[in-house]
Amino acid sequence: MSMKMEQSIRQQMSMVMTPQLQMAIKLLQMARTELVEQVQEELKENPLLEDAGDTDAEHLRDEPTDHVERIGETEQPVAEPIAKEQSEAGKEVPVDGQPTSEVDWTTFLENSATAPSMPAGERPDSEDMPSAGQTLRSGHSLEEHLMEQLRMARLPVEEEACAVFVIGNLDSDGYFKEPALSEVAEECEVGIEVAERALKRVQRFDPFGCGARNLQECLLVQAEMLELDDEIMVKMLTEHLVDIEKKNWDKIAKKLKVDVEEIYETAKDIQRLDPRPGREYSTEQPQYITPDVYIHKVGEKYFVSVNDDGMPKLRISRYYLETMKDKDKDNKAAREYVQERLRSAKWLIDSIQQRQRTIIKVTESILKFQRDFFEKGSGHLKPLILRDVANDIGMHESTISRATANKYVHTPQGLYELKYFFNIGINREGGQEDIASESVKGFIKTLVSGENTKSPYSDQKIVELLKQKHGIEIARRTVAKYREQLGILPSSQRKRSF
Repeated sequence: MSMKMEQSIRQQMSMVMTPQLQMAIKLLQMARTELVEQVQEELKENPLLEDAGDTDAEHLRDEPTDHVERIGETEQPVAEPIAKEQSEAGKEVPVDGQPTSEVDWTTFLENSATAPSMPAGERPDSEDMPSAGQTLRSGHSLEEHLMEQLRMARLPVEEEACAVFVIGNLDSDGYFKEPALSEVAEECEVGIEVAERALKRVQRFDPFGCGARNLQECLLVQAEMLELDDEIMVKMLTEHLVDIEKKNWDKIAKKLKVDVEEIYETAKDIQRLDPRPGREYSTEQPQYITPDVYIHKVGEKYFVSVNDDGMPKLRISRYYLETMKDKDKDNKAAREYVQERLRSAKWLIDSIQQRQRTIIKVTESILKFQRDFFEKGSGHLKPLILRDVANDIGMHESTISRATANKYVHTPQGLYELKYFFNIGINREGGQEDIASESVKGFIKTLVSGENTKSPYSDQKIVELLKQKHGIEIARRTVAKYREQLGILPSSQRKRSF
């Protein structure tokens, strides 16, 4: 066999991940808050980018718009310019009559038409928009609250040092799970008995039980401080925590050789105890969700619009454009820098515009498929997969996945993640149309909320009720899976004997 080297020429097609395409993909999959942060960062780093919202309105009206690109202006119809925008897809701002790039990158992202604008005079009132939420007043943290009590307790110096160490190592629920108490003693250079005394003092500060090393210790301290620690209570907490969780009252009564009624009464007292005493002072800030897109109903019609509130309205700096036009300036390095910054600014503006169009078009498709949901509620959610929307609007499934990830829509039915509308189908008997899994979860939640707490529904009973009431054929293990996803306990733990 002879081996030789030779050259050959062949043609093949491949997709080039240009910087423009990479930026467009990156921005498309960003959550709204991440996008705003990214835009703010670009405004700081790129002198050719300006926020038109920071400019005086009168100045904006007088300013030429030949080289100005803006995003986020939803006060005027946006459907009309789309034909022109599509015809110019991929073009860059000219520099000395030459385009800065010949790559038609928007083609890769399947340039799409935008949503119809809302008819004049038919915009929703402000009360139809989601509220911004209530302003929360920040209070003391758990550590500050306990340290105030420690200063007032006037403990010996060695105990106080240990107590400070313990308080500084509590988790958000108020537990002292690490380090070990022996390490506290070693760190504070005291005996283990001193560290133990300090820990007990902290556990009896308000709220009672903070500093406990486990649930049992936490509940026992609270029972002691609330003067509920009789013999039955102590034995139930030390010997029968698992039985308490499973509500095996008869078993506990038999073991402790007391009437089951006495067990019931003690169980009521246990319910008064707090298994997470530190959560009241949690300093975690609530996470507010801002919708990326709105679905409004005006009369019998629905309209989709992008939420541009808080989004900088980007444009190219006129000053630098004029600098580029000035033929007298021949500083090559400066011109190359401005040209690169101009290209980057234009890519960002185009990518954000493309992101908005894609989200709107995906939302419109979801609206078409899930019309019954928007009309009648969650019980009418239909099965839907990414491929359905991709085929409907002529985009790739990966684009649909990116466009719906971490994106939220405000609808007449409430605020939902766009991913919520994609569900597998569950069979129904009698030739009825398949139903979405989220709708089945809603039915399960409704059944459990209306059950008799003394005799809650088992998973098998829920299977039977779903078939009887809604014609849904579903396996018991599927009901168990959905119940766990909803955070619903098994029937044995939902049972209330009193």
